[in-house]
Formats: sequence, C-alpha cells, structure tokens
Amino acid sequence: MSKRAHDPAAGPSQRQLRVAEEVRHALAATFTRGEFRDPALAGMHITVTEVRASPDLKHMTAFISALGRDVTKEEFAALRRAHAYVRGEVARSVRLKYAPDIHFQSDTALDYAVKINELLNRPEVIRDTKG
Repeated sequence: MSKRAHDPAAGPSQRQLRVAEEVRHALAATFTRGEFRDPALAGMHITVTEVRASPDLKHMTAFISALGRDVTKEEFAALRRAHAYVRGEVARSVRLKYAPDIHFQSDTALDYAVKINELLNRPEVIRDTKG
C-alpha cells in the first residue's frame, strides 16, 4: 500500500481534490439556479468557497459564505432541510459510486485574513519589521 493510505498528515489525494472541486462546481450551479422550495433559501446568494472530501469520498464539507456576510443560523437550518435535494443535485452532476453526504460550514477565511492584516498594520508591528 502507498504511504498516503496510512499517513493522514500527507494531505488529500489528487482524487479527493479533483472530486471536491467537481462537487464545489455542482453546488455552485445548484445555488445559482436557486430552485429551492424553502422560502428561507429563496433569493439567498451563497458562495461555495471550498469543498473538502473525506478519503472514501462519502462525506464532503462545503465551506460557504453569503456575499460578504455570515450565514445565519436560520439559513444553516434551511440548508439542512434542503440536504436531500442538494445531495440529489450533486449526485446527478458528479458521477460517483455513492452520493456524498454534504456538511455545510461557514467560511471564516476572509475574516481571519482581515484580522491578520489589521495586526500587521499596527504601528508597533510595522516598527518591529523595519528594524
């Protein structure tokens, strides 16, 4: 067996990365069409920033944001209610042996980047880096 099968620190395989990207595109297309029956999702603009796949490709974590704002608890609840529909749409778009379970998580990368940028622009940090 390959080293990757036993070493989780090696990171995702090429297959995981490729399938996760295909799922991201399928999710983005589903959210762009906006064909949801749930009124809480109607008109909601969701951006799928990243999808991470489990090694067996049965579970996917989709990181989402709502156009520059946090996704509310109500919107997450609506996404959980629409889980079967979203899973079916992904299964139709991405040919896999099993339709993956999709878990939604808020994308905090932009918030983290803004925080780091603010820290780097503090006068004492600028003074220390010029030294």
